[in-house]
Amino acid sequence: MAAGTLDNRNRRVALIALVLAVGMLGLGYASVPLYRLFCQVTGFGGTTQRVSTQQAAAVHAIGRRISVRFDGNVDRDMPWQFRPEQITQDLKIGDRKLAFYKAKNVSDVAITGVASFNVTPVQAGRYFNKIHCFCFENQTLQPGQEVDMPVQYYIDPAIADDPEAADIEQITLSYTFHRAADQSEAHASASGTGQAIAQGAKALDRAGSGG
Repeated sequence: MAAGTLDNRNRRVALIALVLAVGMLGLGYASVPLYRLFCQVTGFGGTTQRVSTQQAAAVHAIGRRISVRFDGNVDRDMPWQFRPEQITQDLKIGDRKLAFYKAKNVSDVAITGVASFNVTPVQAGRYFNKIHCFCFENQTLQPGQEVDMPVQYYIDPAIADDPEAADIEQITLSYTFHRAADQSEAHASASGTGQAIAQGAKALDRAGSGG
């Protein structure tokens, strides 16, 4: 085979490999939102569901009861304390329930956090419905600030008709707080706090000087 022909074939193979690599990379990025949507719809991996107040109001409780256990964690680089304010709650399937977590920023700077979450057993994810939750939005805490974080939820009565989930007696709801990639909200709130302190100091100075 001539050297020129071999070089052309090698270049063609290299070009095809490059196109495939770029295509796979693009598919990987595109699959992230699709994967999240898939998890939200199916409850895959213990992903909980999000419902509206209207959807929740249309649900009727059944006689069977179930227990929910609460778990709270923070990432290694997250200087917060975070824990559930109740260990477990007992409720009728279909009834709405309100639970609280407590979070405290133990650092000396404002930090914005984002909570990841799941439930176990994982097959209960598609039936664990949240109406309101602190996990729906990023949370910014000032230095030393401590807050209560609510989550309102119910267990879909359809769980009783699922052979893989009907025997579940307790569901564990777990949250882990991470430092959000976007800290602009924390920086803005810290700047606003600094300006307020400076303005207050100037006001006190004027008052003291009789100005």
